[in-house]
Formats: sequence, C-alpha cells, structure tokens
Amino acid sequence: MAAYIIANGAAAYDHEVTIFHTFWGLNALRKDEPIQVKKTFMEKMFGKMMPRGPEKMGLSKMNMAGMGPKMIKDIMKKHNTMPVKDLIDMAKEQDVKLVACQMTVDLLGFKQEEIIDGVEFAGVAAYLADAEDGNVNLFI
Repeated sequence: MAAYIIANGAAAYDHEVTIFHTFWGLNALRKDEPIQVKKTFMEKMFGKMMPRGPEKMGLSKMNMAGMGPKMIKDIMKKHNTMPVKDLIDMAKEQDVKLVACQMTVDLLGFKQEEIIDGVEFAGVAAYLADAEDGNVNLFI
C-alpha cells in the first residue's frame, strides 16, 4: 500500500515512476479469480499458498488473530483511504510502470495469464536501469 501511495503522489507531480514487484509484491499483481493454466505440482502449491490479488494480502504484521486486517480496513474506510486495488488502478491510469520480476514469476510458477493487464515482465537489470536514471529510489 505504501509503495502505491508514494507512486501515485509522484506520478501526480509528473514524475516517471516504476514499481518493481518481486516475491511477496507479485501477489498484488495477481488476478483475483483463478485462471486455468498448466502447472507442475509445486507451482500449483505456490499458487495456493500465496494470496491472489491485493484484497487477499495482509496489510501488516498486526494480524491479531485475524482481527487486524478488518480493523485497519474499517479505519481506512472512515478516513476515505483508497483500497490497494484502487491505488493500483490509479497508478495504471497515471502511466506508472508496473514491472513483475521475471525470475520470481518463474520461481513461483506464476503464468502471465494470471497477472493483471498492463504489467511488464523484466529482470532486475531493467529495474536498476530505471532506478539509475531516477532522482528518487525507494525500496519498501
């Protein structure tokens, strides 16, 4: 969530923004619904263990026996804070470059069909090339 708040703020100020998603961050880019694709047994297990889409991801370590996510979502609603899915949609509308780490996609057995539209697939070198030209680089 923090990365998308910062990215949308920077894009609103006409900065070029790239968000590189790897490991846990890839889950934010997964489509909500299951997509039928051919996978190995281990790839299927990773797919089942990992949350599908931003709405299924935990917001923090403050789980509190399952009450934490509900509490923070209620607070977000009271303060008119956009949910992560809407922040991602806004980032796409502002031409924020969303990149999925190809190596991690391969390791976890995700398929491109399982990832939301508008995402590029690239390696860490592509991210570093974007970061090298930037004035601000954040790793959250």
